[in-house]
Amino acid sequence: MDSKNIINTPNAPAPIGPYNQAISANQTLYVSGQIALDPATNELVTGDIATETGQVMKNIGAILESAGLSFAQVVKCSIFVKNLENFSAINETYGRFFSQNPPARETVEVSRLPKDVNLEISCIACW
Repeated sequence: MDSKNIINTPNAPAPIGPYNQAISANQTLYVSGQIALDPATNELVTGDIATETGQVMKNIGAILESAGLSFAQVVKCSIFVKNLENFSAINETYGRFFSQNPPARETVEVSRLPKDVNLEISCIACW
């Protein structure tokens, strides 16, 4: 078994709890749920759901890049959203990051998320 490696980058928001941005083990990267925090200011990016989704995906991209990966290696995403009526707008923005062969995914409506954001996305990628 490969060792567990911690991935943290200043180009994505610092964790707001007892977790890391990502962990790699056995040629797999597990990216913690990301919300629409701007890593430079640690402030929430607000506005419409497309703007929030874009920031979340940028945060994920920064973590993937720091591990030497890209969105092309993502095999699974989990999306947690407060209002499933935003599904189309989220899908449109999210889809721009996966131009070919998008990963497996689920989208789940939840009642509340950290810092009362509108969505949180996590993913798994492989080398």
